[in-house]
Amino acid sequence: MLDVVDLRAFYDTPLGQVARRLVSRLLRSRWEDHAGLCVLGLGYATPYLDDFREKAQRVLAFMPATQGVVHWPLDGRSASALVEPSMTPLPDASMDRILLVHALEIDEHPRDLIEEVWRILSPGGRLIIIAPSRTGLWARVDTTPFGQGHPYSRGQLQELLQQTQFLPVFWGEALYVPPFQRVSFLSSAPAFERIAGRFSLPGGGVHVVEATKQLYRPVARRAVRRVPIELDPALEPAGAEAGLEGV
Repeated sequence: MLDVVDLRAFYDTPLGQVARRLVSRLLRSRWEDHAGLCVLGLGYATPYLDDFREKAQRVLAFMPATQGVVHWPLDGRSASALVEPSMTPLPDASMDRILLVHALEIDEHPRDLIEEVWRILSPGGRLIIIAPSRTGLWARVDTTPFGQGHPYSRGQLQELLQQTQFLPVFWGEALYVPPFQRVSFLSSAPAFERIAGRFSLPGGGVHVVEATKQLYRPVARRAVRRVPIELDPALEPAGAEAGLEGV
């Protein structure tokens, strides 16, 4: 189980700082227009939320009760809280952007989590999920937070989003650099990301999926079985033939 102390310690390491920069670059490109919006980070999202504090109307950091909580931001009033992820203390449709990181892979009931995200997300709001990839190297090395919990394939994420009324609008990957603390690997990390991103190569350490909230569940058309109706012959009025013969 991920602990907030271990998460904070990881992002203080050179590898953690590289991971934050690489993922944040992709997040900024997706949510460049966030001025005046309400942004929520759910899980351990504080390393990625500082980029949105200047222009957003409000930025909150909710951390799971099983993980622990830290004061954030370091300056000013705290905007972090300890919550039950599937029952957040927010009203319906109150957030415009929600970022899930270090959350989905450790939650025992991921569908309940995404359904709660749907509830508090505004109409037309956007969700970004950062989840360890089953095919990436980061999920196979347990010395980083991305090596904990349940990694996901793209198909599993797509099915989960479909079940919870979200429509994916962007699929990406990040963290192609191997998850090792060697200086040679870390210095080449930007080059790894540029080349892999340019050619849309598989094998990234994490999925970065953006989805929009659907207001209505799509309804499949059912084929209507047509049953042939047998019509009885119409009865002629009494005396009709006789009347014709007399004409």
